[in-house]
Amino acid sequence: METTSNLLQQRREKAESLAAAGVKLFSNTFKNPEPISAILPQGQHLVAEAHDDSGAVFRVAGRVMSMRKFGKAAFFHLQDAEARIQIYARRDLLGEEQFDLFKKWDVGDIVGVEGKLFKTKTGELSIEATSLQMITKSLRPLPEKFHGLTDVETRYRQRYLDLIVNPEVRELFRKRVEIIRLIREFLSNRGFMEVETPMMQPVPGGATAKPFRTYHNALDTDLYLRIAPELYLKRLLVGGFDKVFEINRNFRNEGLSTRHNPEFTMLEFYQAYATYHDLMDLTEEMISWLTAEVTGSMELTYQGMAVNLAPPWQRYTMAQALEVLGGIDPAVLRDDNAIMALARKHGIELQPESGPGKARTELFELLVEDKLIDPTFITSYPTEVSPLARRNEEDPTVTDRFELFITGREIANAFSELNDPVDQLQRFQKQISERGTDEEIHPVLDRDYVRALEYGMPSAAGEGIGIDRLVMLLTDAPSIRDVILFPQLKPESGE
Repeated sequence: METTSNLLQQRREKAESLAAAGVKLFSNTFKNPEPISAILPQGQHLVAEAHDDSGAVFRVAGRVMSMRKFGKAAFFHLQDAEARIQIYARRDLLGEEQFDLFKKWDVGDIVGVEGKLFKTKTGELSIEATSLQMITKSLRPLPEKFHGLTDVETRYRQRYLDLIVNPEVRELFRKRVEIIRLIREFLSNRGFMEVETPMMQPVPGGATAKPFRTYHNALDTDLYLRIAPELYLKRLLVGGFDKVFEINRNFRNEGLSTRHNPEFTMLEFYQAYATYHDLMDLTEEMISWLTAEVTGSMELTYQGMAVNLAPPWQRYTMAQALEVLGGIDPAVLRDDNAIMALARKHGIELQPESGPGKARTELFELLVEDKLIDPTFITSYPTEVSPLARRNEEDPTVTDRFELFITGREIANAFSELNDPVDQLQRFQKQISERGTDEEIHPVLDRDYVRALEYGMPSAAGEGIGIDRLVMLLTDAPSIRDVILFPQLKPESGE
């Protein structure tokens, strides 16, 4: 097997030879090629060994993906953004000079072709080339010739190669674009206005997460990449916009896993004069509709798990889920000391400032989450772990909040918004006082947000949905890195 350095040397020698013969290795003169996907249907009526007698000449451009040379003729496959087609090159049709230059082409080169349609003996639709043009000379060989790119590390680190050789990856990212387009369509049709909020913020807020910090020279101040747009979107409710949404990039200085990337995409939307019950209905309608539009069915398989997204979806309070699915005695659930003792028995480490609400939440994550395969709303989260959510009027120890779980993973988080500025300030202050060494809780509260609430924010509900996890679900992707074009990775050796 030839070494990479030998292959690179051969490529460069071919490139030098072509250049010496007057070939432009990086030309910009091949204009307006036709999509291969639009040409393919036009030759389906042909039978084996038949030529198209319409006289039509087609212009296509793309990357050479395979090459078979037979002395005075050759076959190669040309791939553009959406499809590929076979090209037949003959010395007697192209002329000796052009054919000799063509013999120095390599798999990976980007080329232009003109020619007529025909079908080979085996019935494969092809273009018989009457003209060939080099557009871009590839100086590196494609990986794992004829077998695609399978090394996961290379696929993520060099996504451009992944997209070249794995058509199913290109299709996945087309689906991602379509999912986001459909979300915009769904919300816009219901009167929501798409907005943009700052990605650099003087005080990070809207979530509990360690932020990335930077420094702005002109302002002589620290700024933080946003961990969530929530507090800015709610400022817009104060300003008089009743329905807003943003599809945004968030940044959290946390570990990497199959579910976590430091940079990720969220949908957040807020609706005035609505409650979390309204958003449960809206979420159920949106995701079930989205699933049908993208997959053609309400039922799908995710990593071997059968999932049914047809409404209505199951709804539990956290206490009900702990009892029904977690197997905890209702008497223990109601006893604050007993539930904290049970959490410790299960190996959950509670901080001195942690209360029973934290213990219930940790037990839920341990005993219940991975059992929520079909879509399930979990409501009534403890106030202790929900600093931005409205307290329930009948039971102030819990909030009017839900999280949506599918395949054991959190997909959405929503609540009826807290709009009492006094209560909000007290919760911020309590959270900071109990921060300890927790770097996910910022030591400075957002006083401007409290000031905005003092002007009056209408009753409202808001929600965040993880776009990356939703795309994972709808494309059967096992890792978040599979649905992010350029995921974060450790630097290569020597970088």
